[in-house]
Amino acid sequence: MGPIETGVAGLVCLVLAILLQVPVGIAMTVVGAAGYFILTGSLASMLSLFGTETVNMLTNRDFAVVMLFLLMGGFAGVAGLSADIYRVANAWIGHFRGGLAMATVLGCAGFGAIAGSSIATAATMARIALPEMEKRRYSLSLCAGTLAAGGTLGSLIPPSIIMVIYAVQVEQFVIDLFLAAIIPGLLSVVFFIAAIRIQLLLDPDAAGNEPRRSFPERLRETRHGIGPILIIVIVMGGIYSGFFTVNEGAGVGLVLTLLFALMRRSMTGATFFATLYESAGSIAMLYMIVIGANIFGYFLTLSHMPSEISGWIQGQGLPPLAVIFALVMMYIVLGCVFDALAGMVLTLPFVVPIVAELGYDLVWWGIVNVMVIEIGMITPPIGINVFVIKGLRPDIPLSTIFRGITPFLIANIAALLLVLLFPQIATWLPDALR
Repeated sequence: MGPIETGVAGLVCLVLAILLQVPVGIAMTVVGAAGYFILTGSLASMLSLFGTETVNMLTNRDFAVVMLFLLMGGFAGVAGLSADIYRVANAWIGHFRGGLAMATVLGCAGFGAIAGSSIATAATMARIALPEMEKRRYSLSLCAGTLAAGGTLGSLIPPSIIMVIYAVQVEQFVIDLFLAAIIPGLLSVVFFIAAIRIQLLLDPDAAGNEPRRSFPERLRETRHGIGPILIIVIVMGGIYSGFFTVNEGAGVGLVLTLLFALMRRSMTGATFFATLYESAGSIAMLYMIVIGANIFGYFLTLSHMPSEISGWIQGQGLPPLAVIFALVMMYIVLGCVFDALAGMVLTLPFVVPIVAELGYDLVWWGIVNVMVIEIGMITPPIGINVFVIKGLRPDIPLSTIFRGITPFLIANIAALLLVLLFPQIATWLPDALR
């Protein structure tokens, strides 16, 4: 069996392992190491690969920022900053029909700018917004769909953990990715709010509205939002202005969220260690996925599959945009089968050379990747954000949640199409500030 055939066999084994519920990181590590050994015939070389890749990841200063952002999101949740953002948004737009749902979208965007994680955003906002919407007789499908879809904004609104992982893997400047995500992120928020409004035009009974608040009441509620706004401005403003590096900005944000939690006396010894424990589990999973993807990437490189696939695609004479659309469809299909983040990291050795050869900006492609991951997070049968909501509320049927996310899925696809057809939406801001 030649290298190409070995590579194909390795991919088949990987998919089978994932379908058998083997954790993605472990599956990629084991299959990649076995394939590497088969192609090199050197046990010592295979074993050294484990050590070098593990050391490289654990000593990577750029990747260390992921841990800081995860902890910052955890402390922000303990401090109640997500509730502050939600209250401010509700004070200003809650009087519109479906205003609580729209406030939830804005709350997800605001908390995503602190947490950097879709799962954390969905879980945190669900605990706050779902009881409020149910109390006002919002339909369960609208409630669950808004929270599952709104949670995905945690990946697109900077700072984003997935963007950091992409930047490290592709060797791009993280700040460029953060800048490139601002306009697409705002676009997604607008499209989500439009999806809510259109849904309520079709089904007016799915939500109600609240009495309009007086201007002094709105100002009082807005004062509660000073904390999260201050953190976002200091952290992101410091990073974009060059006053902080990304790591320093994440460290400052971590300290600020911890101080808010201490000042509000919501941080106890038990919650502090519980947050550390939860964040440690999340970062361990991410490290395992990236280390496994790197090991599997070595195996694929030895099999010559990436170069063969890249050469074959370029030899078809397809228009560049057709190739890009085909790659996006591949990611959407992958997201329906297994974890979208693992799919992104796994396919980078194939896809990045193709995108670069076609002349597209890799920062733009990073934003496209994140937007596709957003779609994967709410697409059946996996839809990890759907299962986050289901885990918090087992009484809500999966069919109800998936029905609720359908308008948002359409909105996500519409925003993605705009960024695909007009790359300047993502590239204009980083180019303007260089």
